Amino acid sequence: MPVDRDLDVLKLYVEGDIARGAEAFAAEAAVEAGLLSGPADIVGRRSVVVPVGRRASFATYFNAFPASYWRRWTTVKEVVLRVRLRGQASVIVYRSSAKGHIERVDSVRIDSEDSREETIRLTLRPFIDGGWYWMDVVAGEGTAVLERADWCADPSAAGRVRQGRVSLGITTFNRPGYCVDQLIALGQAPEVLDVVDEIYVVDQGAQRVRDDGDFARAAESLGPRLRVIEQGNLGGSGGFSRAMDETVRAGKSDYVLLLDDDVVTETEGVLRAVAFADFARTPTIVGGHMFNLFARSQLHAYGETIGRYRWWWEEAPHTKREHDFAVPPNPFPVLNPNTNRRVRKSSGSLRQTKWLHRRVDVDYNGWWMCLIPTDVVRKVGLSMPMFIKWDDAEYCVRAGEAGFPTVSLPGMAAWHVPWQDKDDGIDWQAYFHERNRLVTALLHSPYERGGNLPKESFIISVKHALAMQYSTAELMLSAIEDVLTGPEHMHGGIATKLPELLAFRAAFPDAQSRVSHEEFPQVRMTKPLKRGRGFKPPKGRVNVLASAMLGTVKQLRPVDAAALGNPQAVVPSIDRHWSLLAQLDSALVSSADGTKVAWYQRDPERFRALLRRTSVLHARLSREWPELSRRYRAAMTELASPEAWRATFDASPPSPPPAAGSANAADSANAAGSGGGRE
Repeated sequence: MPVDRDLDVLKLYVEGDIARGAEAFAAEAAVEAGLLSGPADIVGRRSVVVPVGRRASFATYFNAFPASYWRRWTTVKEVVLRVRLRGQASVIVYRSSAKGHIERVDSVRIDSEDSREETIRLTLRPFIDGGWYWMDVVAGEGTAVLERADWCADPSAAGRVRQGRVSLGITTFNRPGYCVDQLIALGQAPEVLDVVDEIYVVDQGAQRVRDDGDFARAAESLGPRLRVIEQGNLGGSGGFSRAMDETVRAGKSDYVLLLDDDVVTETEGVLRAVAFADFARTPTIVGGHMFNLFARSQLHAYGETIGRYRWWWEEAPHTKREHDFAVPPNPFPVLNPNTNRRVRKSSGSLRQTKWLHRRVDVDYNGWWMCLIPTDVVRKVGLSMPMFIKWDDAEYCVRAGEAGFPTVSLPGMAAWHVPWQDKDDGIDWQAYFHERNRLVTALLHSPYERGGNLPKESFIISVKHALAMQYSTAELMLSAIEDVLTGPEHMHGGIATKLPELLAFRAAFPDAQSRVSHEEFPQVRMTKPLKRGRGFKPPKGRVNVLASAMLGTVKQLRPVDAAALGNPQAVVPSIDRHWSLLAQLDSALVSSADGTKVAWYQRDPERFRALLRRTSVLHARLSREWPELSRRYRAAMTELASPEAWRATFDASPPSPPPAAGSANAADSANAAGSGGGRE
């Protein structure tokens, strides 16, 4: 059950009364009522009270058993449900198929004032393509107390399986409070610490974890397991590579589990990941799902793949992004006016959502929570020296090519800040998005010249130029130039690239943000919109091409002198579309998180230069792709080798602590994140 009794996540753990047939009602009462007056009262981390005549269902994300994943990837052939109860109760076991069809499997009745334990043996045979097991507890004429329930596998029946050991690797950069909170949470989970050898905190910032006021309490609870390693800022790939390398060199653990510093972890997921990996047929990367930290019942993605022709992140087939388990499903989906499948929202409980019952196979899992066997690390190496972006995806693809699959395991998860509230596609991180996408494709794309990637990269760079996002376009082209120099640049520049990018970008108007519109001159449009029309993004290829051509013509014309003194419009982040910005000479544009505003200003000379450079560089990239791919693939083993990384670690001393009263660059606050698997 939830550690902090958070009402927003309750439906991820337990469901209330089940609506059936003619008795179904439109919606349940507010979730807040569920704790005290609803069907089940939480009394502990692993126990609930079910009031007289009520039903509690564990057909939920964290408490149902993902049978199809265990059937497909492990040697387990049978699972045992072990429950301990007292009072009057019926325990009813259900299973689902890959199509989401539900059937009752077994049940037991208990009527005892003393605790009583029951076991139910359940086969995994019918779960090749999908399906779950779960139980409901129905109280009789007296209150039922579920003291504990476990899904168990027999190690002897699965073939000489032993309890694995794990070390945790947390990469942190100037987030000491978040990191210490996570350490405290781990210290409060003794059952997790029983399988943990070491906890490596790789501190790459100037604001030290050791200096946080609560660090001593966290360190005391973790004891000798905790090791804080301070090094220069090498990004997520450098921090996680350090944790991998330290784990392998220590020689004690079977696995290393990587965690972002700013996630809230369901610690039970650590145990589930280790258990799944213990029983796996072959060494397997086991990843956790990501929930939205601000809407905590909302799942970011159920599984992620890479579209090979575009070489871009995609949700796995037959899944939907941003599924909300606490919101009832739309009863009239045919009336939903939004036909865009990528925007249309998905919601409903596990029982109500048929696509959640199909097993989903993935290409990679983000490193917000991801377990990697040390055998895999020994055979495929550490991360590519990418700093941030694509490092997790590339690693899983590389491991997959070596015969080690990745599984995104339901029931293993962490809460993380959602991507949609970040501008990482247009700020300094645009360099790493572009470079690492290209490098990953050069290493692994099955297409001779990268499929559609060079063309798509060209189009994206032109869109940024049309949108007056000149710093973003310049960073993209800088990334291509570095890629063209060959793989040698990656380790050599990993410690110095970020300061260079921040200094370069600072000179551009679109990168100079302020906290309020009032800090800029008053908005003044000298010419009204044509026929008073509002803005709508173009739809259809013809209209998109027409908008791009008109925008290009506009960009090449002289700038209205009045627009240099006053912005012509205010553009909210949600409307920040290239086709709108291409119609303006200047505009105040807000950030995705709603905290900043920048004054975009059109520059015809820079646009011409960008158009020339992007045309030349993308033509060269396409022409030289086969040879570049050969060079990067030949260097892959060396780039990811522990020896190369150790030389980089040795050359990257810790950052000095900030001087009194100084502030770190706000732009670099998130520079240690892994950032894979995101839009």
